[in-house]
Amino acid sequence: AIARSLEGLNRHASTHAAGVVISDQSLVNFMPLYRGQKNEIVTQYDMKAIEKIGLIKFDFLGLKTLTVIDEALKIIRRTRGKEIRINEIPPDDPEVYKNLSTGNTTGIFQLESSGMRDLIVKMKPTSFPDLIALVALYRPGPLGSGMVDEFVNRKHGRKQGLIPVRYELSQLEPILKETYGVIVYQEQVMQIASVLANFSLGDADILRRAMGKKKPEEMAEQRDKFLKGCLENKISAKKAEKIFDLMAKFAEYGFNKSHSAAYAFISYQTAFLKTHFPVEYMASLLTHEMGNTDKVMLYIQECREQGISVLPPDINESFAGFTVVGEKEIRFGLAAVKNVGVAAIESIVETRQRTGGFRTFSHFCEEIDLRKVNRRVLESLIKCGAFDATGASRSRAFHLLDQDLERAAKIQKERASGQVNLFDLGGGTMEDKSEYPEWSARERLAFEKESLGFYITGHPLNDYLEELKERTTVDTAGIRGMEEADDGREVCFGGVVSSLREIVTKSGDRMGFAVIEDLKGAVSTVVFSDLYRQVLPLLKGDDPVLVRGSIDVEEEGVKIIAREIVPLQRLPAQSHRRMTHEVHFHLPASKVTREQLEQLKTLLKSHQGPAPAYIHLIHLKGGEKGETILMLPEGLKVNPTDDLIKEVDRLFGSPVTVLQ
Repeated sequence: AIARSLEGLNRHASTHAAGVVISDQSLVNFMPLYRGQKNEIVTQYDMKAIEKIGLIKFDFLGLKTLTVIDEALKIIRRTRGKEIRINEIPPDDPEVYKNLSTGNTTGIFQLESSGMRDLIVKMKPTSFPDLIALVALYRPGPLGSGMVDEFVNRKHGRKQGLIPVRYELSQLEPILKETYGVIVYQEQVMQIASVLANFSLGDADILRRAMGKKKPEEMAEQRDKFLKGCLENKISAKKAEKIFDLMAKFAEYGFNKSHSAAYAFISYQTAFLKTHFPVEYMASLLTHEMGNTDKVMLYIQECREQGISVLPPDINESFAGFTVVGEKEIRFGLAAVKNVGVAAIESIVETRQRTGGFRTFSHFCEEIDLRKVNRRVLESLIKCGAFDATGASRSRAFHLLDQDLERAAKIQKERASGQVNLFDLGGGTMEDKSEYPEWSARERLAFEKESLGFYITGHPLNDYLEELKERTTVDTAGIRGMEEADDGREVCFGGVVSSLREIVTKSGDRMGFAVIEDLKGAVSTVVFSDLYRQVLPLLKGDDPVLVRGSIDVEEEGVKIIAREIVPLQRLPAQSHRRMTHEVHFHLPASKVTREQLEQLKTLLKSHQGPAPAYIHLIHLKGGEKGETILMLPEGLKVNPTDDLIKEVDRLFGSPVTVLQ
């Protein structure tokens, strides 16, 4: 009885992320207000009730990307002396579209997810209207309806059993031409109603809403009104009904073009900057993602792939954010170093400007304000390599830190009292001449990871790049970008274990949650009890591992359920071929085209061998995942070579091949 009385009651009051109510009078004249958790004024009416009482709600979205663009423009002005008016750049720059069409979208607003990258490679945008359509089409509704494939195929003029671009009436051509005859936007539905059936823009908006809500009584009323208007314009009832049904079909997924255009405009601006000013743009991007370890790792790897060096922090060059220091060089920001706060950074920059730079580690200690730059700060700066350019050995500076601090404090005290130190007269210092062995490469990288959260002068996986390329089907960036349709998909990836958490299950067994990191980020991996017992030494070791498992997509992110974990360096060359009994291709049903399937058939025939091949068509309906498995005929058995895997994955724009 108590539960029934509670059922349906509001659990809590939530606040709209960006909604602002505007009125010509004090809001208390219209509705009750209250104070939110941050003492902000919040309406007690929801947005629908606010609309009913005649007020208007605006959404003001604060985009971090705008700040990234602004900072990139400042860096360009500072380093190149160029003034870029970002709102006046040409919207038809062929280099920008060429760059996007290759899938080079990492760091580009709205376009960097793996699914969006696949769509861009298929569509190959050549104009700004194509970008607007991209933003509008990349949503679950259009992707699941087949509408996206129809758009792409019409754009490229493919005629293999597909409907060519044609219009039911000549009046539709100016409305639908830029979207190749496909109704993509809500505004197109309104335009069609206005042109064909004499709807006012207000009436057309009511029609759009009715189609979106799909209420039968409202739809029937709007249909009658539309058919009547078409009849007045001498359009046959049969043709009018067909067009109305077409509008209703696409209106279910239609997107607001003005919203899409605004986002596409920012996407184009970021793509323009990355194409023509990649170093400055990446420096700005890294600065504004400093708190997101996965993003920074991804962007550092992107810089390396673009031929841009990301250098360690430098006490004589670094500022708070990432800085452009050369034609193809970005210097790490001091704010990214753990334990280095704002006061310490301000003190370092101010002292550097006053002294003209720091000659040695001891000179730094003698000149800096040791109240703001304390022992903890100095340890982190040493570990990340910030003093390397002064000639200081990291291990030596670390071992002599207490000695240097003690001497520096004494010198500063003597200066303050007007005394002159014998060793300060010549600008030199008395130094310990003892030898201290330099840290090993593994120690150096471990300290960089500890102080920065990333490896910067190298990576434990650098010696295994070829093995990773040959033996994995995906990297961590690809895993993090996977969607609901990928749930349960088998993958194979490699990396180093950066952290391990162990729990005891209800049955008393131990299992683990490992964070496994590669050059593009990290992913959480669940290791159940039976496997955990076998691989615990591997998970606690420093050597790279190869993980085979399945994708687990949840609200909080994507995880891997591990099935097998083996040492990467001990895996015999080409062992994946000898171990393979079957080859499985996991394809999202909504995205696969007839042309791709024909090309897949040709590829399989050119790699014939003993292994049976299967196609898994993954489809989503009503939020539920379905899978259809097709066993391919004897004539399409394959030899699972690296070339085959690469060619198939390239054909579909992402890793789809699983060897079992």
